[in-house]
Amino acid sequence: MKFLALIPARGGSKGIPQKNIKPFFGKPLISYSIDLARKFLPDEDICVSTDDSETIKVVEACHLQVPFVRPHSLAGDDAGMYEVVLHALDFYAQKDKMYDAVILLQPTSPLRSEQSLREAITLYNPEVDMVVSVKKTLANPYFKLYEEDQQGFLVKSKSGDFKTRQEAPDVWELNGAIYIYNVAALGRSSPSGFKKVRKYVMNEIESIDIDTPMDWALAEFLKQKQIDERR
Repeated sequence: MKFLALIPARGGSKGIPQKNIKPFFGKPLISYSIDLARKFLPDEDICVSTDDSETIKVVEACHLQVPFVRPHSLAGDDAGMYEVVLHALDFYAQKDKMYDAVILLQPTSPLRSEQSLREAITLYNPEVDMVVSVKKTLANPYFKLYEEDQQGFLVKSKSGDFKTRQEAPDVWELNGAIYIYNVAALGRSSPSGFKKVRKYVMNEIESIDIDTPMDWALAEFLKQKQIDERR
């Protein structure tokens, strides 16, 4: 089975400018995803998709070639990851290089471990559309999440006859750390239409997804804690 590791890293980041290449414990944030991908695949099967010249310089300083510059049409706030993945696959297809599955590793999950990725990969097979990493959500829609009805009153997002939160079904939240796409399934539908999706459960620490300065501060705190515990 042929895997492509895809690391999406557009230049525009409003919450944390140049987030993907900002130093995180002495290394650019994106390098954590590159290093992880290299534990599983050769460099020729690792693709950083970016529109940003500074990101390209940082990646090449990690001795990884950036195969193409992502079009600006796929780098805006409204650009979907589905189109980004298809763009990368099409680039390689034009070079007669075909893949069975794409392992998408976002740079914003620096605490994601090698063990977690290895276990997620073992869950994948050609019969599933996608394997995706999740965490158990703390905001259970049977109890904590509400929406407004047509009269403007709050109603539970998901109805159910449960007296306690413990009785309600577990609800899973995508944590953004690992996506493994079946390329054949991508040809039939976007991920939002996938029917056969398996979950890989990760803990709260590995599930940290950096989007805001507060997320960054929390990731730094947890990373330092990991370092201290190893001493």
